Amino acid sequence: MALIKKPVTGMRDILPSEMQLRDYCIGVIKKTYAEFGFTSIETPVVESLANLNSKQGGENEKLIFKVMKRGEKLNLETAKEENDLTDSGLRYDLTVPLVRFYANHANELPSPFKALQMGNVFRADRPQKGRYRQFMQCDIDILGEPSNLAEIELILATTTTLGRLGFKDFKIRINDRRMLKAMAAYSGFAEEEYDNVFITLDKMDKIGIDGVAEELVKQGYPQENVDKYLELFREAEGKKNLEAIKVIADKIGDFLDEDTKNNLNEIISSVDASKTAQFEMEFDPTLVRGMSYYTGTIFEIAMTQYGGSCGGGGRYDKMVGKFLGQDTPACGFSIGFERIIMIMMDEGFKIPGENDKVAFLIEKGIKGERLTEIIAEAQKERAAGKKVLTVRMAKNKKFQKQQLSEEGYEDIRDFYEKPLN
Repeated sequence: MALIKKPVTGMRDILPSEMQLRDYCIGVIKKTYAEFGFTSIETPVVESLANLNSKQGGENEKLIFKVMKRGEKLNLETAKEENDLTDSGLRYDLTVPLVRFYANHANELPSPFKALQMGNVFRADRPQKGRYRQFMQCDIDILGEPSNLAEIELILATTTTLGRLGFKDFKIRINDRRMLKAMAAYSGFAEEEYDNVFITLDKMDKIGIDGVAEELVKQGYPQENVDKYLELFREAEGKKNLEAIKVIADKIGDFLDEDTKNNLNEIISSVDASKTAQFEMEFDPTLVRGMSYYTGTIFEIAMTQYGGSCGGGGRYDKMVGKFLGQDTPACGFSIGFERIIMIMMDEGFKIPGENDKVAFLIEKGIKGERLTEIIAEAQKERAAGKKVLTVRMAKNKKFQKQQLSEEGYEDIRDFYEKPLN
């Protein structure tokens, strides 16, 4: 029986043309983030199941690829429940591994610690177009910085990177989980109801404010609370950033502390004054983000011209404490790497410098002194910074040249036993 040539369901092979683009983007990302003081780290793809199931990964915890115990630890005859069979799993994001990494090496790392981590993550999700069970994530995080300098640096580093990759006219939507909670408290919702209310609020862009109102009432929340809550969003609608924040802050009064209001104002103002890419900061009181571990500022990259978001992040000050026993300020931003690659490919992005690719077509049968001359010429071109491919000339030279041209080789040279005059 023949072996299976297709990848496992939900996984995929990556062809050279896409791989070249991915390598280019990784190079730009790493170079830009290094300019902002971020240093690369690497963590294992396999993590302890106890860490992955620590209620810090939200819905992703339902999508873990679990790894069976090995050797003497695995006894199928005596196993009675899942824990007898598994003790680890493939990571579903990079945040949980980063926090474990930091807790394990805190004494060896600078403070604050600015980390860059790129790597594959795995989710047992339902595969569909553009969504796979293995995909690349790209995260930057700052641990040990309690002030909003962390948020400002994360946003500037990320937007600078996107600008260098050719993106413009996007938005950074920003909110604060403390603002969300204060608005819910002002409206009369109980603290244990917040997460459910926020899940419904997160549908605002799909079902509108009337749809959110209808769903909340159907869920049994008092009409008075729902009306009071949604009136806050109506009053902020159409107002820009600092004005919108002020409208809501004035309305809910003591439910919102001054630090949260100032935090958002300072981040927006500082980024607007220092940005190098073409984008817009936008305070969005409906921004929720799904992860329950966020404790403060949250943000998201909105690229409406491409239909959806391309990354996000926020502050998660309580997460490190689950490992160390004491809280450590932490904030991170993740670029939607796979989404960005898909957009760039759809847009026909050309990698800078690709015109420097040269193909040497060498006639079959050439050997000895003439072959040495050709290889020496190829080496000379490579030393000058060009990418040189040396291949034997095919029978159908026209089709061969067409394929090479499609691969970006605009300079194609023929070499024969005797140079043609």
